[in-house]
Amino acid sequence: MLDKQKALELALTQIEKQFGRGAVIRLGEKPKFESGVIPTGSIALDLALGVGGIPRGRIIEIYGQESSGKTTLAYHIIAEAQKAGGTAAFVDAEHAVDAAYAKNLGVDIDSLLVSQPDTGEEALEIVDALVRSGAIDIIVIDSVAALVPKAEIDGEMGDSFVGLQARLMSQAMRKLSGVLSKSKTVAIFINQLREKVGIMFGNPEVTPGGRALKFYSSVRLDVRRVETIKEGTESVGNRTKVKVVKNKVAPPFREAEFDIIYG
Repeated sequence: MLDKQKALELALTQIEKQFGRGAVIRLGEKPKFESGVIPTGSIALDLALGVGGIPRGRIIEIYGQESSGKTTLAYHIIAEAQKAGGTAAFVDAEHAVDAAYAKNLGVDIDSLLVSQPDTGEEALEIVDALVRSGAIDIIVIDSVAALVPKAEIDGEMGDSFVGLQARLMSQAMRKLSGVLSKSKTVAIFINQLREKVGIMFGNPEVTPGGRALKFYSSVRLDVRRVETIKEGTESVGNRTKVKVVKNKVAPPFREAEFDIIYG
């Protein structure tokens, strides 16, 4: 038994020399959630997440129907990170970033890094480079559906590119997951909802980009617009419901409701 223990200690020492301290640890030694969190700006959602916010060093997916409040929620999280002295980046694959709206939500647009890449590969390379720098606290990718592979952009209309985006996302997730945990950066992927045609039973709603993002995400948030808030006849905001569909850091399936007021 003693020989086994010695052999294990020797192996651990060699692993530490080769891969750095903390490459292998005993689970009991790991402090509970040492990486910290970034608040979402909503107390109800922070409580639903179970740890007080979005966990650092993880991949997060925020998905929902159009105009449900996905990007608005991401802006609020960016604003909270900046308030705590963090640096934020926004990869605008949709080429639809609204500086005035972001500023109204509390985002410091003077310090926010923004990239508008032409292809999915370019977007994910930029994300990888920024995360590896170790200087970014939060990076938002808006949106997965707009991460179009270069081959598809260069190809002809009508050409078939089955599974190309899914392969691109799968490769990116494998690279990112390890780097994120070391840099303590939060990577938020905003995703849309699509409906599968011909589904008779079960949920027809799917998110584009393959299964990799779903698998590698530590937290998945399903954002739904419950009702429109009106002042007289004018729409001034949304009542939004967020369900924590997946949570690797606390119990999942909790829900939060809050109001999003435009600007």
